[in-house]
Amino acid sequence: MYEPWNAFEAPRFTGPRTYARLPYVKDLAGVDAAVFGLPWDGSTSFRSGARFGPEAVRSASGMIRTYNHALRVQVFGELSSIDYGDAPTAPGYVVETLERMEEFVRPIAESAAVPIGIGGDHLVTLAELRALAKVHGPLGLVHLDSHTDLWDAYNGLPYAHGTMFRRAIEEGVLVPERMIQLGMRGPLYGEDDEAIPDALGVETVGWLELATMAPAAVLERVRARIGDGPTFCTFDIDFVDPAFAPGTGTPEVGGPSSHEALQIYRALAPVSFVGYDVVEVAPQYDGPGQVTALMASMVVFEALSQIALQRR
Repeated sequence: MYEPWNAFEAPRFTGPRTYARLPYVKDLAGVDAAVFGLPWDGSTSFRSGARFGPEAVRSASGMIRTYNHALRVQVFGELSSIDYGDAPTAPGYVVETLERMEEFVRPIAESAAVPIGIGGDHLVTLAELRALAKVHGPLGLVHLDSHTDLWDAYNGLPYAHGTMFRRAIEEGVLVPERMIQLGMRGPLYGEDDEAIPDALGVETVGWLELATMAPAAVLERVRARIGDGPTFCTFDIDFVDPAFAPGTGTPEVGGPSSHEALQIYRALAPVSFVGYDVVEVAPQYDGPGQVTALMASMVVFEALSQIALQRR
């Protein structure tokens, strides 16, 4: 049983900065959940800095305790959890970095452990999806974000943090009929952008609609879309309004508070996902007190809690 260092034996500000003070372990035997970093921001379109996201989230996670009172589940001590470290990258080389990250994630995907990635700009999710699809087959997707990330190209090139889900559909990694996107908002490049999800067969629930839905209705909508097949859950931190999570590369105002975002995320607890991530934390732009990194660290804890519920 892997679990964090006991805070009553050593204060939470001590020790190596792993996620929630979990042991840094590379042996996946007996592991239920593996948290890892994907430090990359070479495909951002505006503010870079997400390469430092995993470090910031780990630092902010020192306050994470062992029990989730909202979901009423014991996490650490019941769920064998580790910090698996960071994926290797090749700064300046997108294709090579995706290959290296996929290779890093593959042993977790092939094990009994559920992977939980910390980005990194959102392109890193493509590497996770590729690794998981080679084990589970084509995947569904639950995507919390303020952007669809379905554009065809940026600056005439195919790989950016706003194009990876279109690439995943083209590669057969994602099944568009089993994809649902939650929280989209903000200015677009043109009216045609609104038609992109429908043209690809992807369901999108914009924030203006999502804000009117009770958590139970969100779960019902998600379940109706993804069915029973293997599904990945990705959480872009810019899903949250920048008043509560300013430390990100492409913030969009007018979104959910941290409380509202967590309520929506917790509603997904009954769904069994094959993997999770939280991405786009750029600590250089964070507000006082690490508010964005703290929010992201809670998203990881909620993912661990959901796995604990499933295993229980």
